Amino acid sequence: MKKLLLNIVLTAGIGLVSISCGRSLDEVNVDESRISEPVASKLLVPIEYNISAVNYMRANDFTFDIMQVSLDFPNEGNSLSRYYMTENTGAGFWNNSYKWIMQIQDMKKAAIRDNDVNYQAIAMVLNALMYSNLTDTYGDVPFNEASRMDEGISQPKFDQQKNIYLQLLDDLKTANSLFVTTKLLTGPDLFYKAESDVNGITNWKKFCNSLSLRLLTRILKKNGEVNVHERIQEIINNPTVYPIFQNNNETAKLNVTGVAPLLPPIARPQDFTTGRAASAFFVETLKANNDPRMALFFGQAKSIPANANIGYKGAPSGYAYGTTFDYQPSNMNQNLAKAPLNILLYPYAELQFTLSELALKGIISGSAQTYYESGVKATIEQWGSTMPANYFTNTSVAYNGTLERIMLQKYVALFFVDQQQWFEKRRTGFPVLPNNGGLLNNGNLPQRLMYPPNPKVLNTTNYQAAVQQMGGDDINVKTWWNQ
Repeated sequence: MKKLLLNIVLTAGIGLVSISCGRSLDEVNVDESRISEPVASKLLVPIEYNISAVNYMRANDFTFDIMQVSLDFPNEGNSLSRYYMTENTGAGFWNNSYKWIMQIQDMKKAAIRDNDVNYQAIAMVLNALMYSNLTDTYGDVPFNEASRMDEGISQPKFDQQKNIYLQLLDDLKTANSLFVTTKLLTGPDLFYKAESDVNGITNWKKFCNSLSLRLLTRILKKNGEVNVHERIQEIINNPTVYPIFQNNNETAKLNVTGVAPLLPPIARPQDFTTGRAASAFFVETLKANNDPRMALFFGQAKSIPANANIGYKGAPSGYAYGTTFDYQPSNMNQNLAKAPLNILLYPYAELQFTLSELALKGIISGSAQTYYESGVKATIEQWGSTMPANYFTNTSVAYNGTLERIMLQKYVALFFVDQQQWFEKRRTGFPVLPNNGGLLNNGNLPQRLMYPPNPKVLNTTNYQAAVQQMGGDDINVKTWWNQ
């Protein structure tokens, strides 16, 4: 199966605690995996690798299905690609996120103790990355009181999404002011090699401010309630103070070399393609674009029974029950699960499409078309492909002044970027995904995940308060920024 069982160590106050006879609660609640006196420089590498692996698997196990990139095939039962979800759909994501958030907090505390502002700022950026993905997935989540078992908080309150966003945005602004770009890190850095590259900390600073723009764009509907436009303009209008990504080389990514410990998150590449097909929507989108990466992403479909190549042809996601196929659909290319590979956390192309949208809406100055075309080019080149000549003469990909066109190409750019395709679809309604006759939930895209079992059972009072505040623990309940 394509699912990878990640090693889950559940977070104190969040995760499930097993209690054996003869042991006190104090003994049980000690996380023996944590270093008693952590050193920030020793914590960064495992944090970078593991949050990248979590995000890679989230794209593979969740986003591909719900956003019609791939689907379980053949399958006529309940499946994620048909919008079938349970309380366990995001349990692993919840547990792993809080595990690594705890490690990030340990790194931040160590950095503050040792007066190392660069590690402190990096911790704040990574914390914002992880928490924004959590709250965008569930809505209200434990935040201010989370991961504080050491302080006796075993049942953390759930913070409202609005308050989480405001704090994360303030943290990112603070982090930007803390970075000392003339100072190298004292330990290895997998993202930017800031222990040796003189531009490393500057690139972290660009990641910080680009992430601010991702979060601010996500809450565009709340301008007025929050000073969203003002915060965006503050960043864009002062690039000296608030630098942002300028090219693909500054993309936040992890290069998986295949040399231990930098191994692919999926141990066996065959698991990446077993019981799976490429989705017709994504394949046809790339076809219409004449995208040069088609063979990089997919294998060719096969005729039945001759088993001859018939070109690239996916299966319709959520196809109607009883559908028969006279071909074996294209599947994902196994090389996407093999080293060397880049795990994208925040691609430069994403930022360009964000700027294109902001320019289109008149929130920032500049040409929406120029940003758009820069994003399309970066999308192709970030995978090592070459931008074809006269690419924009194709009417399917040429800029046409609509948000729908920008978001369709942003959807392509966000291939394999954790859950960002889903978040952006919920925010804008684009791309328009087809209902092929077999979708559940009345064909409605889920707006959030249900809370997993652990907080419901172990933190019942605060769970119930959060559910009441949000209007239910239901996949169709919209989170604050989308209301």
